[in-house]
Amino acid sequence: MLLKQTQLPAQDEAGFDAHGIEPVPVAHRTSSPSDQFWIWTGANIAPINWVLGALGIQLGLSLLQTLAVIVVGNLFGAALFAAFCLMGHRTGVPQMVLGRLAFGRRGAYLPALAQVLMPMGWVAINTWIVLDLCMAALERMGIGGGVELKYAIAVLVMLFQVGIAAWGFNAIKVFERYTMPVILLIMAVMTALAFLRVDIKWQSAAVTGMPAFAAATQLMTAIGIGWGISWLTYASDYTRFTRPSLGAAKVFRATFLGMFAPTVWLAFLGAAIASAGAGSDPSKLIIAAFGTIALPVLLVLLHGPIATNIVVIYSAALSSLALDLRRPRWVISVASGLIASAILYGFLQSGDFAHAFDNFMVALIVWISPWAGVTLADFYFVRRGRIDLPSLYEEPGRGRDFNWAGLIAFAAGFAAAWAFQMGTIKAMQGPLALATGGVDLSWLTGIGVAALSYLALHRLFGRSLARSDALPAAGEASIEPAPTST
Repeated sequence: MLLKQTQLPAQDEAGFDAHGIEPVPVAHRTSSPSDQFWIWTGANIAPINWVLGALGIQLGLSLLQTLAVIVVGNLFGAALFAAFCLMGHRTGVPQMVLGRLAFGRRGAYLPALAQVLMPMGWVAINTWIVLDLCMAALERMGIGGGVELKYAIAVLVMLFQVGIAAWGFNAIKVFERYTMPVILLIMAVMTALAFLRVDIKWQSAAVTGMPAFAAATQLMTAIGIGWGISWLTYASDYTRFTRPSLGAAKVFRATFLGMFAPTVWLAFLGAAIASAGAGSDPSKLIIAAFGTIALPVLLVLLHGPIATNIVVIYSAALSSLALDLRRPRWVISVASGLIASAILYGFLQSGDFAHAFDNFMVALIVWISPWAGVTLADFYFVRRGRIDLPSLYEEPGRGRDFNWAGLIAFAAGFAAAWAFQMGTIKAMQGPLALATGGVDLSWLTGIGVAALSYLALHRLFGRSLARSDALPAAGEASIEPAPTST
């Protein structure tokens, strides 16, 4: 049974988002391609991408090698992300609810739970960066408030970003639309100054041969393909608000560019500055590049992590609702902020931030990549974009609780991803990654093995395993592809 929908005037673009995980009514689907572009550009214009770009230099690659990995990886990663965005555009349903197709009504609890917990790490990390930037700016001004000031800023930032996320999609859309043009202009100035002021080293590689290949695969997992994959679980949460009449190509282009352009831009900027020996700490990277004018840049860049966090907190709340929690979305958004605050404290105690975050990213990929493989295969190859929408909202216990084909394929993909996973924590290092000298193909093996396993199981056993593929009940219609316009 579909949840009761609270009416919201379609013309009130900044109004409170009363939607939970139910399909967004056509009257409320008013988002344009430009809205989607600004949302995802804002989510990825964040200093964390400087850190990940700098990892290429830390791993021993030259700047040119690092740039090549970042560009090639993000071409694929952004395209995959845009393909997931089309799922929301075609159905009006959030991503974790769509996961019920491939995993079953209760089988989908597993990825939904992971998507509740892991984004809180994202929020904690991005808020850490806000604190890092703020303290660097205040130090420039001669203000030293110590630990107390740092934690006071953390509270204020968390309240601000949780407030926007709790208000919902409309607040996020307006925030990104009207702040991002200014931020992009400043980033353009920053980029120009970086190349004028920093002694960039293009060809200085510290590794060659097989070690260089291994380093490239690790960077690919962290900021190449891996970056786009890490956003897949959020994709449909925002495109479910796009106008149904929009052509799929328009939605694909907007979301692809919103993911690709800022990620490559900032990662390259971080790598370029790091090639001069500035390390990977965000505040140190900025100060090394901009010297005495760092202050206004630091203050403006506070926008980046917050713009990312509001997207993450909103989606985490939707994933919580997909676990059948009977609470308003805004209440869960507030609870998510409290959990993120607790995790933030742990990150504040970490020593080497770049490596800590690299480990976090790798941990994300090891479950997201097999989940993505199963979801992609189910939606595009098994169902071909046509789904039984009411079945997604049936109460558990009606014979569709578990799609064993999806769960078995996920387990196979997870094992394959772990086998080729490389990280600095020994417990996270797979045997095949170790045997090949640190080659990390976790994203590829995770997606590939999971997708192929799911398709094979579906072909061999059909509906005996994929019980969620039952025909619609009387009076229920399947979702057809949305009408398109050019």
